[in-house]
Amino acid sequence: MPNFTDVTEFVLLGLTSHQELQVLFTVVFLVVHMITLIGNIGLIFHVLISISLQLQSSMRFFLSLLSFVDVWFSFSVTLKILGNLLSETKPISCVGCLVQCCFLIALVPVEARILAVMAFDGYMAICNSLLYGRKMSRTACARLISVPYIYGFSVSLTCTLWTYGLCFCGNCEINHFYCADPALIKIACGGVHSKECTMIVIAGINFTYSLSVFLISCTLIIAAALHMRSANGRRKAFSTCGSHLIAVTLFYGTLLSMYLRRPPEESVGQERVVAGFTPQ
Repeated sequence: MPNFTDVTEFVLLGLTSHQELQVLFTVVFLVVHMITLIGNIGLIFHVLISISLQLQSSMRFFLSLLSFVDVWFSFSVTLKILGNLLSETKPISCVGCLVQCCFLIALVPVEARILAVMAFDGYMAICNSLLYGRKMSRTACARLISVPYIYGFSVSLTCTLWTYGLCFCGNCEINHFYCADPALIKIACGGVHSKECTMIVIAGINFTYSLSVFLISCTLIIAAALHMRSANGRRKAFSTCGSHLIAVTLFYGTLLSMYLRRPPEESVGQERVVAGFTPQ
């Protein structure tokens, strides 16, 4: 069985083999990619301008970092999708596949923890408003945001090494539009068990921790909002928690369906559809 070092390239099967649908998907992904870039880069510049004008806000700071992660998500996946949709063959080198896996595995826990930090920031602003300025200082925000990046890329390197240990039996066609662990596991015939266990355990720990922080923060925000006498204050609290809840539901819903289950034969095709709805 050849391992990763013996494989020169993989072939991405993409979304569809129908030429007319490929043109449609090209237009859709190009529009989504441009909207993602314009929206997120615009938000980053808005935050930088606010900081230069001394309009300090930890929420602006966290939003800019979340936008930065989303831009990297888009570059890591969408550009390769567009290139494949416009070409008849859809190859990706072994190194390119590993790099794409590494970035995706790193950015997922980073974004999950940033969402958790934003929920904690909302809790501090609403439930501990008197101590908010001191507790959420620039130093505290920098520490809160540096941990997700360090942790995310450390986990990514570990998981990528497990991916590097997979062996293949000659089938190098990936039933996906980018290199993802579930699709690689599907075509591998060696080293699968250890990779599956590592993926499920690490994903379970990451999602459980981040989601717990979010749910606890939102619960405390709602409890505090219900005791507010001001209708305007309750409206702002529920508005903040509601919009955050929608973003978290979309983010965790797609990822949990992809990574917290074994990829059987019939599910990999479904994951291509689910992955297309991963929020950016």
